[in-house]
Amino acid sequence: MLPFKYLLFSFLVSLTIISCVTVKDDTMQQKINGELAVIDSLLRSADFSLSIAKTQDTAYYTGIGEPVPPFLSAAEDTATITKTTKEEKIATSIAGLYAVECCVDLLCAQTREMPVAWLEKIINNRTDTATVLLLNRFANATWKAGQPFRDLGRITRPPFTGACFLPPNEVKKDYNQIKTAANKLFLSIQDVKDSGINEQMQKIRSLLHSQQYAAEFAVVMDSGYNSNDKQTISSSLKDETATIIKSVKEQKIATNLAGFYALECGINYLVTIRMVLPSDMLKSIVNGTISKEDKNLFSRFANATWKAGQPFRGLSRVERETFTPFYFLNQADIDKDWVQIKAAAKRLQAEL
Repeated sequence: MLPFKYLLFSFLVSLTIISCVTVKDDTMQQKINGELAVIDSLLRSADFSLSIAKTQDTAYYTGIGEPVPPFLSAAEDTATITKTTKEEKIATSIAGLYAVECCVDLLCAQTREMPVAWLEKIINNRTDTATVLLLNRFANATWKAGQPFRDLGRITRPPFTGACFLPPNEVKKDYNQIKTAANKLFLSIQDVKDSGINEQMQKIRSLLHSQQYAAEFAVVMDSGYNSNDKQTISSSLKDETATIIKSVKEQKIATNLAGFYALECGINYLVTIRMVLPSDMLKSIVNGTISKEDKNLFSRFANATWKAGQPFRGLSRVERETFTPFYFLNQADIDKDWVQIKAAAKRLQAEL
């Protein structure tokens, strides 16, 4: 047996190491919280939203090799457009579909399981905490993408914050929407439940392309959210003539914020599971050292936020060829999304 003095020395060394690790962890957490606070303030800033929307718009035209037009003409700066209340309500209520569809697509790619299997797990509470966290982050991303389309002022509301700062009741609301969406989508693909991955994805693609299905889904989602008044959206969808006035400027800003929200939600997720500095993640994106796994994650978030914004621009846009599960996207379309993520990362990096 070792002499007591050696045992005591060993104990003191171990205690010192533990103490140093704890201090290091605390210091890292303080740095992370500081950077997240900066990002949070930018999320709520109308000025920054305009600035990064311009950055994203420039990146889009540069990426496709076309001249960059002015972000807004003099007339557009104060112009308004008329949209239907019906389409606005559908767009507002359908974010959960795109959250579930995009996240399940990712989970299928990671595990080689079928969409119907993952949807069933979600419905029956057989997902682990890591999967629940990922689903909630997709819900947060698609919800955020729709808010500036409704009114840019909505980004200053308390729930419009980094997902890790949300109170438990808001997190619960998000997951209730996830389960409602998963249940509806699960029931909608029962005719291909015994088929392979390609057939199930084809079925999901056909549903995504249907304006009628979008309207049906919106009713289900609204009913799940507002159980005290299940006729609210049903009655508004019957009114084919009601309209709403929107600012052209705000709609243009909203259209170009999807990449920023995808980036922010992806970073918030990785910070939560890895305790990594947001600035380090941004650096890896900008300099191209990001892992294939992480790049794929951000690309999925970009696809989800882009989809969530399309019905606000016009419900007919869901019929476009690129409005499809990530599973079917070609590399050129994936690269377009990555251009947006990288441009947003470079702009956000400058603020940190």
